[in-house]
Amino acid sequence: MTTQIHIGDPPIAVGLRTSARAKRLSLRVSRLDGTVNLTVPSRAKDREVRDFLSDREAWIRKHLATVSPLQVPTFDQSFPYLGRDVTLRAADVRRPMLDEDDLILPTGEDRLAARLVAFLKTRAREELAAACDRHSGILCKPYGKLTLRDTRSRWGSCTSAGDLMFSWRLIMAPPEVLDYVAAHEVAHLREMNHSAAFWDLCSQLYPQTKQARGWLKSNGSALHRWQFT
Repeated sequence: MTTQIHIGDPPIAVGLRTSARAKRLSLRVSRLDGTVNLTVPSRAKDREVRDFLSDREAWIRKHLATVSPLQVPTFDQSFPYLGRDVTLRAADVRRPMLDEDDLILPTGEDRLAARLVAFLKTRAREELAAACDRHSGILCKPYGKLTLRDTRSRWGSCTSAGDLMFSWRLIMAPPEVLDYVAAHEVAHLREMNHSAAFWDLCSQLYPQTKQARGWLKSNGSALHRWQFT
């Protein structure tokens, strides 16, 4: 069960999640959107919760100050696409198209976000399918379905049936980062774990694994700060 309380002035909204499995109070500030959540053991008292948050108010505000504001795409604005900045331009066109450093979309600010997402998903599927085909061909291990989602907790996944899932936001990252995530999930077709054998295989498929993981750790949250709804 999740509820919400406010602390301090100006007030900070804190989501409270009660868990029978939790043994202690656990506080988290999201780097993606600045949401503050506290996991509370089922036996915790209301006074204990409020004292805990009061003691950590300064810590919460310090972390909130480091979270970049959310961004909404607008025309004549820079936008990340395959690791480079393109400018979103409005024109009398029927469908989105790239023209050097411009990403041209049909006019209409009210439809911009939806059209941009549709374009990004199409290109993400094309790029990821090509990368997965290449890596799975090297392993001689075909994969099942390839699906796209807007996930926050992971960039990709592989099921025991061999189906692959990816975040379509990877199309905003550099091509080598997208290629790494594809190699990572394809490697799970043979090694359904994160053992030393898995990482060896992943590095065989994509030698710059360490660099790509570092990029995601440092820059991945910025991709989630773009809001399309």
